[in-house]
Amino acid sequence: MGRDAWVTIRVRSLLKGHSQPMSDRQPIVSDPATIRARAMETLFERLDDLCEGAIAIDRDGRVVYVNEKYLHSLRLGHVSEAIGRPIEEIIPNSLMRRVADTGEPILLDIMELGGEQLVVTRMPIEDENRNVIGAIGFVLLDRLDNLKPLIARMGQLESDLRLAKRQLSQPRSARFTFDDYVGKTERIGRAKELARRAARQNVTVLLTGETGTGKELLAQAIHNASGRAEKPFVSVNVAAIPDTLIESEFFGTVPGAYTGADRKGRDGKFRSADSGTLFLDEIGEMPLQLQSKLLRVLQEREIEPVGSDKVTKVDVRVIAATNVDLQKRVNEGTFRADLFYRLNVLTIALPPLRDCAGDLPEICARLLEDIVRSGDYLNAKITPSGLAALACYDWPGNVRELRNVLERALILSDSGRLAGDDFARILSVGAEGRGVAPQAAGAVVPYAQAEAAFEKRTLEGALAAANGQIAEAARMLRISRATFYKKLAKFGLAASDSSPV
Repeated sequence: MGRDAWVTIRVRSLLKGHSQPMSDRQPIVSDPATIRARAMETLFERLDDLCEGAIAIDRDGRVVYVNEKYLHSLRLGHVSEAIGRPIEEIIPNSLMRRVADTGEPILLDIMELGGEQLVVTRMPIEDENRNVIGAIGFVLLDRLDNLKPLIARMGQLESDLRLAKRQLSQPRSARFTFDDYVGKTERIGRAKELARRAARQNVTVLLTGETGTGKELLAQAIHNASGRAEKPFVSVNVAAIPDTLIESEFFGTVPGAYTGADRKGRDGKFRSADSGTLFLDEIGEMPLQLQSKLLRVLQEREIEPVGSDKVTKVDVRVIAATNVDLQKRVNEGTFRADLFYRLNVLTIALPPLRDCAGDLPEICARLLEDIVRSGDYLNAKITPSGLAALACYDWPGNVRELRNVLERALILSDSGRLAGDDFARILSVGAEGRGVAPQAAGAVVPYAQAEAAFEKRTLEGALAAANGQIAEAARMLRISRATFYKKLAKFGLAASDSSPV
């Protein structure tokens, strides 16, 4: 159907505040333009009758028409409650204004309204001169059972696209802003204020706090709010680089610097971050022999690649982070005092999650939003009982652990509504009501060991929820049966599977 098909007497009259009833028309016409207009008007009325709801806006985005059938879904008692109001007040996050602004239709879309998912179409409305004067939307279906294969495919494509975008943006960009560091308690507010000050300056920043408190997130926010926002953001976990390679990783190598080196040479992290920001995570784990060279870079703004006798100027803003007491490391002789003072120009302490209980609802809402955006979950909500259960836990892993728990609860949930019982299966709650960490207080296990333990518990939870049926457990985890079998073998788990192949 062409765009001019929607230039109808009926729709234009809606935008002008009046309608032209069918009984007022002449019974016989011969003018082709009039026939076409009346045919389109008839089509509009048929759609209005057949659809589950219809709404129209003018060029300014204000509602000019809504049919009676749509009132229930919109939680309205009468048409007059919608007329004249901005469309976003009636339908939050509506795309109708975009259609009116661009003149481009959205022929098929899935819209969530009041906890329900609706199949909708949105089209521009034009006048006789093909000027866009508004937009109209129809709810085609309010039950999506017959469209589940299509929805699943669309969801998979969207997930693949998001993954591709993340992979393309990871190497040299920062995606977090201060809006992503949510919370209003005093300590979070203080950290934000200091971070905003840091963004306006070019000083070295030291972020301190327990593991999982969001140090890299805040580092990216500082970068994105600074004058270097359009330049590279390079993140390095110092503890993850072998001692034998750490110097070449930071400062680069010249061609043929040593046996096995790249014949073309390679840029180090400082060259990659030139004009931008270099984030050094776990700075407390940096070997002593490299600390002196890092100090020289911070003081002189120049590096010397491995195998070279020439120095290269660099313009890099360094943000360091640590979850250990650097002053204690200085006293023990494992961290240089002069480097500590150089890094300690502006220190920002990030509070642990257990000290920000009042921010738990807002933090959970943001994490769920991110999980839904990065996965295949169509809907995710947390109930008051769910928040109460989370508030009873001490969160030794802080926000990173909270995100892990929320995602695991969603995997095991059939409805996406996370209540207290959903978290009771995951978190261990002591008799006094406070959460008990899986290991003894103060104990730290290697990341790979913790990750493997989580994966094993997830498999066991899925098997229990599926009564040992592997096909059903794999479906719940959204992985293939073959992958599920491999993971079972990896952890020495067994289950019966009598479901058909």
